[in-house]
Amino acid sequence: MVVGAARSGVAAAELLARRGARVTLADLKPDLPDAERLRGAGVAMALGPHDPDLFASADLVVLSPGVPLRQPALARAKRAKVPIIGELELASRLLRGRIVAITGTKGKSTTTTLVGRMLSAAGFDAPVSGNIGAPLAAKVDASTETTIHVVEVSSFQLETTVTFHPWIAALLNLSADHLDRHANLREYAAAKARVFANQSASDWAVVNADDPAAMRLAARRALAPKRLFALDRPLDEGTVVSDGWIVRRVNGQADVPLLPVAEVRLLGRHLLSDVLAASTIALVAGAGPDAIRAAVSGFGGLEHALEPVATVKGVRFVNDSKATNVESARRAIESFDRGVVPIIGGRFKGGDLRDLRPAIGARASAVVAIGEARGVVREALSDLVPVIDAGSMADAVRAALGAAPPDGIVVLAPACASFDMFRDYAERGRVFKQEVLKLVEAHGGRREP
Repeated sequence: MVVGAARSGVAAAELLARRGARVTLADLKPDLPDAERLRGAGVAMALGPHDPDLFASADLVVLSPGVPLRQPALARAKRAKVPIIGELELASRLLRGRIVAITGTKGKSTTTTLVGRMLSAAGFDAPVSGNIGAPLAAKVDASTETTIHVVEVSSFQLETTVTFHPWIAALLNLSADHLDRHANLREYAAAKARVFANQSASDWAVVNADDPAAMRLAARRALAPKRLFALDRPLDEGTVVSDGWIVRRVNGQADVPLLPVAEVRLLGRHLLSDVLAASTIALVAGAGPDAIRAAVSGFGGLEHALEPVATVKGVRFVNDSKATNVESARRAIESFDRGVVPIIGGRFKGGDLRDLRPAIGARASAVVAIGEARGVVREALSDLVPVIDAGSMADAVRAALGAAPPDGIVVLAPACASFDMFRDYAERGRVFKQEVLKLVEAHGGRREP
């Protein structure tokens, strides 16, 4: 029984069917666009409300990451002693090659993409998958013993792992997120820590030394040798910035130069931290400085991650729709010095929007609030700066332009999920960009290349 017909669930169902399993794909939706194709591949459908007896009769239940564990049908399967795992766990059991797993509250996609580019530039077969791009289950058939799978892994994926065993496991940072699904921060952190659970002394744990919570979690849960990186904390061993260069520091003295900071084309200090993380992982995996430098210098960033969009009336618009939690929104706002108008809101996932107050107070001239969380945004910030309500993304973009100083920055940094107004963060980011480009057409301006 595969539960959840999003891309991970579909990939798991197809993989199992190819391996000869009798597969039923269950989804609460009554119709699926891929239903006929899946039936043709030998996958049975159980659409609509879940049948607990059907779950209890399975030999194995495989969950798509979007499926929460707290469901009556899953409780029935547990009582029947049916094993329940996730798509990531399933794929890792059938995969050939080694796994580099990258997790954290913020920066996973940028770091994962960069590691894939660095290892590919060094000549490795290094497909990128997981929470970004194709599911890991879709990479199983093409995998070989020399493949290095670079996998972005979320707490939703990790909480259903059992034997998942990365050769290199990276924890980029840790702060409150997904508290609409995890009961509390402790449960969320425990899910993240599973990235280290099956490692041994022959593996590696890569950790952000600037992040105290990540360091504490790694100290308790990571048994593998550690490689550290840091922008701010001095390190005797690790990846740091020194005299304008990203370097690998060895024995507190000898610096191995990797690339000049000036060649990093990404906005935001936190994205520079992602470059350090990716460089550290790539070095451990066997890439050299030339491959690392080539990968970074040619990388302009990911869509929806501090993505420059256009300048209108001197105001620059930046899309960080991937900033779906409070910490990532804070980092987005702190990427600019002054004159910032953040667009904040959506479906609140937990945390405390008051944590944005220092960044807002020092940099923002106003805030535009959108979505279900408008009241939460107003309550947290309205005594600090003007908070403008907007009923749509079009209204938000126009209001932000009106509130920004002539040389200001409008940044979509929602600190919330998108599901109240959009299908996902990507659709939210695309709609933001479309509305900004309408302003360019109406008022003139310059699109970012």
